[in-house]
Amino acid sequence: MQAINIPFNKPYMTGRELWYIAQAHANGHLAGDGQFTKKCHSWLEEHCQTKKALLTHSCTAALEIAAMLINIQPGDEIIMPSYTFVSTANAFALRGGVPVFVDIRQDTLNINEQLIEAAITSKTVAIVPVHYAGVPCDMDTIMQIANRHDLWVIEDAAQGIMSSLNNRPLGSIGHIGCLSFHETKNIISGEGGAILINDPALILRAEILREKGTNRSQFFRGQVDKYTWCDLGSSYLPGELIAAFLWAQMEAADEINKKRLEIWNRYHIEFEQLEQDQMLRRAILMPNSSHNAHMYYLLLNSLKDRSDFIEYLKSKNIFSVFHYVPLHSAPAGLIYGRSHGDLSVTNSHSDRLVRIPLWIGVEEHQAYIIDTIKSFFKGH
Repeated sequence: MQAINIPFNKPYMTGRELWYIAQAHANGHLAGDGQFTKKCHSWLEEHCQTKKALLTHSCTAALEIAAMLINIQPGDEIIMPSYTFVSTANAFALRGGVPVFVDIRQDTLNINEQLIEAAITSKTVAIVPVHYAGVPCDMDTIMQIANRHDLWVIEDAAQGIMSSLNNRPLGSIGHIGCLSFHETKNIISGEGGAILINDPALILRAEILREKGTNRSQFFRGQVDKYTWCDLGSSYLPGELIAAFLWAQMEAADEINKKRLEIWNRYHIEFEQLEQDQMLRRAILMPNSSHNAHMYYLLLNSLKDRSDFIEYLKSKNIFSVFHYVPLHSAPAGLIYGRSHGDLSVTNSHSDRLVRIPLWIGVEEHQAYIIDTIKSFFKGH
């Protein structure tokens, strides 16, 4: 019998996606901002407790809109972690901004809020906390710092849908939030994202920037008799087929979240003894928060252990992956950004972190994955 390959990720479908896509076609509207887009906007505004939600074709696009909304100028500094996806920095560097990288926390791998204030200069305009693995940053402290220094806060909540801190959904706490619906996320549309506008003063301009710099959204609401070029902008709308697929996912969001948490919790229980035996470290959560089981990662004791671990699982047809190469050490990071202080935690954790398969349907393979991981450590 041929061995079954267990991928790191497998996109989940609820069963209604193709039906909704067919409905979108039957409605005769395939461009952006049709009926399914409006359903998604309403869902996000309710579930994310935001003033205005706008779908975008990616979280990258949402971050780019955010950079324009806060008027990033050449030389402006934006404080963020180095342990994040390139889009977090790229959105601001594209406009001449300078990402300023600070270290992450030992526990959550989120930006170390205790290091932010020392990184602030006269050029600082914003803080971009990244909610790694859907686990909240310490947003209370970050917002206090931002308020003291009159800074914008843009939450990179790409991994954070359905997670919350003190019952506040991630993406709703800063001035702006950015979400991802990429196929590796919990709720998906293949490619896709959303920008959450929590400051009402930014709503109208966000609509204009997203719609190629025009007031087209106002025109379709009957607020103006024609639309025209009002501002800089670009085409950030997803097509209606993407929104139709996404709507099927949003309808099943609670069920998806529940199933992912069950998988996550089983891993967490099964690997407790390995942590006690100092073979690895499991994820650490924030108090007063709920997470969305976006990923399950392990921190091994060395880069060699991680490399051996990934190869061992691969030999057993289980595909695991490491995560980000820190931006402060990347070629473009050295050109467009700068580091503040020691980033030793970022360097250490990025060398040792490994992500194992977590997707709805992996349950039938989970016992095998767990046993295989345990067998690796028996040989160490």
